[in-house]
Amino acid sequence: MNETSAMQIFMIVTSQKGVIDMRAGFIGAGKVGFSLGKYLKENGVEITGYFSKSPESAKSAADFTNTKLYKSIENILSDSDTLFITVPDGQISKVWDYMKNLDIKNKNICHCSGSISSTVFFDGENLGANIYSVHPLYAISDKCESWKHLNKAYFTVEGSAENLDEIKSIFERAGNKVIAMGAENKSLYHCGAVVVSNLVNGLFQVGAEMLVKCGFDKKDAKKALVPLFTGNADTLAEKGVAAALTGPVERNDLSTITKHIEAIEAAWINESEEKVGYEMIYLLLSEKLLSIAQEKHLDSDYLKMTEVIKNENKQIKCIYSCRSSYMYCTCHGLCRSDNRCCCRSGSRTSGAEWSR
Repeated sequence: MNETSAMQIFMIVTSQKGVIDMRAGFIGAGKVGFSLGKYLKENGVEITGYFSKSPESAKSAADFTNTKLYKSIENILSDSDTLFITVPDGQISKVWDYMKNLDIKNKNICHCSGSISSTVFFDGENLGANIYSVHPLYAISDKCESWKHLNKAYFTVEGSAENLDEIKSIFERAGNKVIAMGAENKSLYHCGAVVVSNLVNGLFQVGAEMLVKCGFDKKDAKKALVPLFTGNADTLAEKGVAAALTGPVERNDLSTITKHIEAIEAAWINESEEKVGYEMIYLLLSEKLLSIAQEKHLDSDYLKMTEVIKNENKQIKCIYSCRSSYMYCTCHGLCRSDNRCCCRSGSRTSGAEWSR
């Protein structure tokens, strides 16, 4: 390699991974503040330090990142051109109510909430600041270890047009994919993340409760499901949703689907609310899996399964829509305005008891 080529490579690497012309401070020293500050510093951003209402937390974060402990918002604001407010969501507006009375002209003010938009910084642009929400699409669970995995995360950014590219670039230069979005989409974006990151825990719990009904103790039920859960998650992450899809919906096994529904009804026969809830979960998710299966197997006929799942879903939705005002079938967990049992088979009408 000649001297000119070596210099060109050096210049490219320096421009991509070198020190970025930004001085960023953190207000809040929890898991997100720890992790994001460490990650940015390791990727060339100058971190001024930390301020927190807990001086002990701020000192720990400053020590962890080898930066400065600040004792006032005024001082960290003076030393920084960009502020990341990494406090709990409910505290962001309180911090802003204080900051907006300070000299924030030409400062980049960012928070890291997934659900709140930059509009929480009310009147910020009129006060001369640039306002942003910056969110890593990653569950930060450990303040000292999570930063090591942020290189895998997508980041989302929304806010002021001015300096938006600069805010995006600090993560893009670290190797992250950055998506810019509008403030109006923050709640839906966060909902999508919660479905995958949080609500899946509820699904795991439902599965475990079903095993308990079969005789497992609670501890064994959860341990038994972990390899199944993690194995599917790994396949999904590596190969995609369609490749990870297995089970009765994909193989068009209507008999098994019907038996599952009947099993839920039998297991929670005296617990109507739980029964209806679990049936709804099962059917709604099965309907979504059905659309994936149809795209995966274009030559398969899913018409009968589609019809059954949609009809079952309609029945369950009917229960919720009429339960408060119509007569309720206590033996079958169904309700009708005409006091007739509308059970799926149409033959289970004898012996039904009705109550308000």
